[in-house]
Amino acid sequence: MKQRYIIDTFKGISFLAILFLMAIYDQWRNATAWVYLGLHGTYGILWVLKSRIFPDKTWERKVDLVWGVITAFGLLVYWVAPWLLISRGIECPPWYLGMCVSMNIFGVFLHFVTDMQKYTSLKLQPDHLITTGMMSRVRNLNYFGEFLIYLSLGLLAMHWAPILILVLFIYVYWFPNMRRKDESLSRYPEFKEYRKRSKWFIPFLF
Repeated sequence: MKQRYIIDTFKGISFLAILFLMAIYDQWRNATAWVYLGLHGTYGILWVLKSRIFPDKTWERKVDLVWGVITAFGLLVYWVAPWLLISRGIECPPWYLGMCVSMNIFGVFLHFVTDMQKYTSLKLQPDHLITTGMMSRVRNLNYFGEFLIYLSLGLLAMHWAPILILVLFIYVYWFPNMRRKDESLSRYPEFKEYRKRSKWFIPFLF
């Protein structure tokens, strides 16, 4: 089975999982829970659409049962945030909700637009180094966008656990992927100069 199918399934049904939690804990009157559902549920649906329209070849590889289970578990832990939020009846102050919504929107924009540029550029000009547009100053802006998405969702839970899970994902999975990408791109003569003038992950900082 392709890894993409597992990822798309879990991300696509996130809104159902969150609705299920809202029903179990009777949180229909909790505005924060509804905002969370809107953000995480919509992101999951958009991810599936993105996977269909401009797929990432990284997820096209086939995985065995063991790796499939590991992938599924990794995706399940992203539901810790809604469980903590809904089970504890968290209601965030309006300014805090606004901050998280804004962060989430920026994240979706950076993540999806960067992936779209990469997909389109490689389709039109295969095997070339992309150094313009969204990737002109940050080599992994799509990862930074995804970081903002999950950071905003974790903050809505108002608990340390989702933030810790995100940090662990970054160090255990995201950073190794970024290092492998740099190693792959180093085959281009212009990569050395591009690396000097661009950040690795966080705009202006790192």
